[in-house]
Amino acid sequence: MWRKTGLLGAPARVVACISAGVCLLVLGWMYRLLFSPLELLRAPDDVGYIADDGRSRAQAANEVRRRRKTGELPPVYPNGWYRALDSVMLDRGEVKNVSLLGEQVAVFRGQNGKAYVVDAYCPHLGANLAVGGRVVGSCLECPFHGWKFRGEDGKCVRIPYAEKVPEFAKVRRWPSCEVNGQILVWFHCDGEDPPWRVPELQQISRGEWIYRGRTEHFVNAHIEEIPENAADIAHLAHLHTPGIVSGVDLRYTNSKTWEFMQHDWKVQWEPEAAPDTHCSQMLVKHSLTVFGRHWPLLDVNVVARQIGPGVVFLLFQHSFLGRGVIMQFVTPAEPLLQCVTHSIFYQSNIPALVPKFILRAECIQFERDVMIWNNKKYVSRPLLVKEDSAIQKHRRWFSQFYSQNSPRLQFQHDTLDF
Repeated sequence: MWRKTGLLGAPARVVACISAGVCLLVLGWMYRLLFSPLELLRAPDDVGYIADDGRSRAQAANEVRRRRKTGELPPVYPNGWYRALDSVMLDRGEVKNVSLLGEQVAVFRGQNGKAYVVDAYCPHLGANLAVGGRVVGSCLECPFHGWKFRGEDGKCVRIPYAEKVPEFAKVRRWPSCEVNGQILVWFHCDGEDPPWRVPELQQISRGEWIYRGRTEHFVNAHIEEIPENAADIAHLAHLHTPGIVSGVDLRYTNSKTWEFMQHDWKVQWEPEAAPDTHCSQMLVKHSLTVFGRHWPLLDVNVVARQIGPGVVFLLFQHSFLGRGVIMQFVTPAEPLLQCVTHSIFYQSNIPALVPKFILRAECIQFERDVMIWNNKKYVSRPLLVKEDSAIQKHRRWFSQFYSQNSPRLQFQHDTLDF
């Protein structure tokens, strides 16, 4: 009909195609904004470094890593539970290679649906079981010679060309668990069994809180520096008072352009009593002022519960915006490189835009800390005033996760470039 009326000439067809394409792009953007989870994954050199004089961010990051003084560090790998993968990242019958605690591990899900974690390197001739390895039942088959290792204990159960499997043929099995949509591994320098577990959040298990997104950052610092922020109450007023609209580059966050928005924080940190001495709590009351006027609608109460050295639950409660949790996991990839993830689960009846905004705001505030951590030196005997007393209290609490044999940094790798 359009051809008969002459309305669909070549120019009109071009305009119609462009209009349809733009509409599809807008609809896709609106769908991702309103319904899709937020996925914000930062590379190691994306945040916290100043690239000037024509250098790239990777060049700036590598220069900081080489020249920075580390200080007198505590042991680099505390005893505790650490995140290996999100559960949704590992399908049934799949294996993945993961770097954690200076080791390479193979994380695989057996045909029975259970996740297992073993050392990545085959004891036979050193092939990486996670690179080309195959899941057979609840075993992992080596891609080099077909040796099969049982997930539950790491024992070799079959060598295709051998009549007998030696009793000592096995790979190290890492104690692991799957809870709150995460696969966690237990590390202890002396091989001791875990005396405590990461608690299950029933709201996630029952489907009342659903996944709304995650962020991932790499922090070039000692692991203890990150949770210590909970007890460093004074830094909140200075570093995190400027509104999130002022961004993450600390050279500009205090610009007068953005003074119309200010955050206010009231914080208290305390370790928990027995039997939960491995836990601590930070109570946060947040309020926001815009053009000097308090906006009570954005007042938020947060209980941040740290469980061991590498797990934190930030529980949100708001009278209008609902309830949810941001789970923070800090996993050392190597002595001075921490993989930090934040995963948010929120009430299913709250629009996805709300938890995505909360996670984005948390990400902005966190990246300000990353710029500090990436460039600072660890001070073992800090110069503190009376108002900093919680910092020493936190260090005493955190020291329980170190043992006499906890690994220490022996030397710094100058060639590990991003």
